[in-house]
Amino acid sequence: MDDMLKEFVVEALELATNVEEHLLVLERQPDDQNTLNALFRSFHTIKGGAGFMNLTAMVSACHLTENLFDALRTGAAPVTPIAIEAALQASGFVADQLGELANGVAAEQLPAMPDTLQAILTAAIEGNAQHEVAPVASAAEAQPIEIPEEMPDLGGKPDWDAYYRAVVPAHVLPPPAALAPVAAVVSAPVPASAAVAPATPVAAARIEKPRSAAPATKSAAPVIEESIRIDAVKLDVLLEVAGESVQAANQAAVLLEKLAQFKFDGDATTLVATLTETIERASRYATELQRATLATRMQPVGRLFQKFPRLIRELARDLGKEVELEIKGAETEVDRVVVDSLYDPLVHMLRNSLDHGVESQEERIKCGKSPKSTISLTAWQEASSVMIEVADDGKGMNPQFLRDKARAKGLIGENDAQSDEEAFQLVFLPGFSTKEVASAVSGRGVGMDVVKTAVDKNRGTIRIDSRLGQGTRFLIRLPIELSIVPTMLVRTSGAALAMPLAVIERVVELPETFSEVGGAPMLRDQGRPLLVRSLAGILGYEACVERVGIVIAAPQPYILAMEAVEGTADLVIKPLSCLNVPGITGTARSAEGELVLVIGLGYLLDGCRINTRMAA
Repeated sequence: MDDMLKEFVVEALELATNVEEHLLVLERQPDDQNTLNALFRSFHTIKGGAGFMNLTAMVSACHLTENLFDALRTGAAPVTPIAIEAALQASGFVADQLGELANGVAAEQLPAMPDTLQAILTAAIEGNAQHEVAPVASAAEAQPIEIPEEMPDLGGKPDWDAYYRAVVPAHVLPPPAALAPVAAVVSAPVPASAAVAPATPVAAARIEKPRSAAPATKSAAPVIEESIRIDAVKLDVLLEVAGESVQAANQAAVLLEKLAQFKFDGDATTLVATLTETIERASRYATELQRATLATRMQPVGRLFQKFPRLIRELARDLGKEVELEIKGAETEVDRVVVDSLYDPLVHMLRNSLDHGVESQEERIKCGKSPKSTISLTAWQEASSVMIEVADDGKGMNPQFLRDKARAKGLIGENDAQSDEEAFQLVFLPGFSTKEVASAVSGRGVGMDVVKTAVDKNRGTIRIDSRLGQGTRFLIRLPIELSIVPTMLVRTSGAALAMPLAVIERVVELPETFSEVGGAPMLRDQGRPLLVRSLAGILGYEACVERVGIVIAAPQPYILAMEAVEGTADLVIKPLSCLNVPGITGTARSAEGELVLVIGLGYLLDGCRINTRMAA
């Protein structure tokens, strides 16, 4: 069973269990609209997932049950014992099918919806209280077949078809067409001496086959629980406690190291040795707890990517374009918060690529391209970050056209966005769009703004690379783990700061004087001239002597000057919720217990510049 089907089965089984509870409540309180609405939503949710998994029998049962609850909600049908029984039988049928899926039965081997279930649901929808309730028996519950003493008669000859239908349970009967050849054979003239003898083998063969074909053992087996559902808030609390445990263990190790500088005699020496061993063990267990907790939050991005092929197919059909979506790196794992928050941004980016980036088939043929365009969705891990790329082979972006549009809308000044990279970033401005008339797909100037906002919220960055006539590439960089970040601890003007290791290329020693280009200090590093920026000056601290520099691996590399570099540490980041400090993304505690301000990844990649985004 693949991951998507497995996830559907777990969620649907939970919904099916809740359905039975709600039905029992509804039986006692027929006028409870909240319960009716909850039942309707449960079956609608199961039906949607079953339809996506191509489970036709389950879809049919859920659809009829939806109609029943809709009739009950609107008053078109009364809440009668027949209605409750019909819904319970439908819930049982769905639960049976889910149980067989959980136990390894292939989807195509699941039985069809029984006629008796369809009949009782239809009767309940029509408000027919006289319908005879016939329970839906599973294959495991089938009773031994009793052969009637008298066989039905048809023109002086035994009616073998009626006889067969009389002795075989309804839920295992084959379609009527399948019985025609047998009826024709058994109704053919036979010698008098053999008229009775062949009847028993033929009937027995037809009766035995459904018994052996039914997966009785699998239906009766309990569902194997391979996973449990846990409230995400509880996981977040567990991760926070695990992170704080690691920080406390690290702080205890630092204090013990300071304590070891003193001389101890006698029993004190033994106590210090025992304390050292205990702290080391506590630190090891805290680290294991943190690693295990993080693993519970990690999910492959493939769970997210699998939702997009159908979206691309339908949207391409609406736009009259022929597009193929290529997915790579679906096994890349990332924090579940990132996975959950990426759906809307990726939807907007894919819609943008389809509507703006990809040309029509006629335009592509004129340009010498294949009529079918390609959009690729790729993920991979790079250091402590996950990279997600959305690329198309469309017409590309014209930076000058973007500048003119932004100036015409009053979003930028005449001298803004001089470089192509800055011009590409204009598409993220709220209210910016290259379309004159908004459509159902795009043109309102909110889509790419949503993308930028979501990426910034997850402490990530997004870059655009585009070539006219060749296509456009959007590259998103996000931390694999949102709460624990590998950092470089630095100090400037007496303030303790931390910088994500993902953007640090190396540490260099700075001279007392610098050469200048256009009034800005420059330093040649490995043969390339790099701009030198003061960390104290950028953050508004008092000037200090800065003799250490860090080369920042940004799209336009530069050197960030500071007072000292104090080492590396994995910090538990607490986001700033009440304050908005430019460049600072959160706070943390060092091993010594000192409060540390964490500089944002995007801020460093943007060259320590604040991108002022004007409202439309």
